[in-house]
Amino acid sequence: MENTDFNTFELLIVKDQIIQALKTCFDPEIPVNIYELGLIYSVDVDKAGAVQIKMTLTSPACPAAQSLPPEVKEKAEAVKGVTSAAVEVVWEPRWDPSMMSEEAKLALNMY
Repeated sequence: MENTDFNTFELLIVKDQIIQALKTCFDPEIPVNIYELGLIYSVDVDKAGAVQIKMTLTSPACPAAQSLPPEVKEKAEAVKGVTSAAVEVVWEPRWDPSMMSEEAKLALNMY
């Protein structure tokens, strides 16, 4: 992609497209996407199209710890306009089920 700066509106569109792409990533043990699970803490896009994603896992011993972060990076970089993506796995705040969306709680019968 050519080197271009996005305006605020374009940044919002790219961020939304990244979020939609991340909604296609699933923890293999839970039938809900990682965004609705609350595993994505932040998605930041700068004017040049570089993306910074902070995410966590359900636990440090999560079997998907090796596969999910690279998949998140790959999905973000596939979005038109993204020039690069970096994924940081963080442990603070610690994930818990209260971070799930209402949609995820319904899907997992957590009411």
